[in-house]
Amino acid sequence: MNTCEMTENYVMKTYNRYPISFIKGEGCYLYDENGKKYLDFLAGIAVCNLGHSNEEILKTICEQAKTLIHTSNLFHIKPQAKLAQLITGNSFGDKVFFCNSGAEANEGAIKLARRYAFEKGKKGYEIIAFKNSFHGRTFASVSVTGQGKYNEGFGPMLSEVKFAKFNNIDSVKEIISEKTCGIIVEPIQGEGGIIPAKEHFLKELRKLATDFDTILIFDEVQTGIGRTGKLFAYQHYGIKPDVMTLAKALGNGIPIGAIVTNEKTSTILKPGLHASTFGGNFLSTAAGVKVMEIISNPEFLKNVEEKGAYLKEKIEKLQKELPEAISEIRGKGLMVGTVLKINGKSLVQKALKKGLIINVTGGNILRLVPPLTIEKEEIDIGIELLKSTIKEIS
Repeated sequence: MNTCEMTENYVMKTYNRYPISFIKGEGCYLYDENGKKYLDFLAGIAVCNLGHSNEEILKTICEQAKTLIHTSNLFHIKPQAKLAQLITGNSFGDKVFFCNSGAEANEGAIKLARRYAFEKGKKGYEIIAFKNSFHGRTFASVSVTGQGKYNEGFGPMLSEVKFAKFNNIDSVKEIISEKTCGIIVEPIQGEGGIIPAKEHFLKELRKLATDFDTILIFDEVQTGIGRTGKLFAYQHYGIKPDVMTLAKALGNGIPIGAIVTNEKTSTILKPGLHASTFGGNFLSTAAGVKVMEIISNPEFLKNVEEKGAYLKEKIEKLQKELPEAISEIRGKGLMVGTVLKINGKSLVQKALKKGLIINVTGGNILRLVPPLTIEKEEIDIGIELLKSTIKEIS
């Protein structure tokens, strides 16, 4: 029985999987059981920012596993403290709470906002979220996700959640009040179709949150850790949130999430109010430390910006050649969304056969999020494979 058959027989069918099983990764490439080589323009959905089997990450993980993998948060954990220091030292942050995923981080951030309202004696516990957003699959995180397909059949959802229109500050002004305890927003809507927030919108959102003493939460699960050419996407906009959530690329594949808080919010979750058994253990935070040390380097981030501009330039050229297939290009850094006029599902399947891993999200938006370590020559190869695949379809 091969891997695909075993999966079908024994694993819950919560994914529509492609009939491929990978056994090895190296940099921007993956290799399946038959030895076929694939160029990865998805990076585990913006997770493996330093590529597959990165030597520095592998060395760090192996060395840490030889000494300690896990104790509990009843004791001090050196790499956890070091990672918190690196995150706060490179951001607006004052303190960090560690968990295991982006959904957990967002769940905790929502709890924090409501606890803040409780301690401040606010009139209500309303959360403002945005249509077309995505914040996770747990109950609270899916309750603030502005896409009905993710919460249909799981209701009633978390109460006192209101949805505004993304990039429309007037829609926020219509619903914000003294009852609002938190606003959660993605600087770039990822699963919603790679839609960047407008600078004016986020600056006005910051002002409203301050005026109403409301916790402004930036979900940087997908945009954080260098993906957009800045270490964190909020740094593009000249403002700071009160809380930022991280996950995905923070461990380069090792599960880890984080809630980053400023001075205003860092003392809200006291002992007994929130916890995570595995959150911030030795293995995950050791990986996180190495990731942060590499990606926070200004030269590394400069290269990401340059490669992101190069990728966008190549896609724009492709759009001119094939206007019948591509209508719009958007994104920042190496997080690029391409609005397709052709069938996205067919494009992904045919590209896989050619050895190119891509993904479609937000309906029919081609999402390109390759490892940040990708070289321009590899971008060229990927674009040529994409070009030939589009020509076959259109």
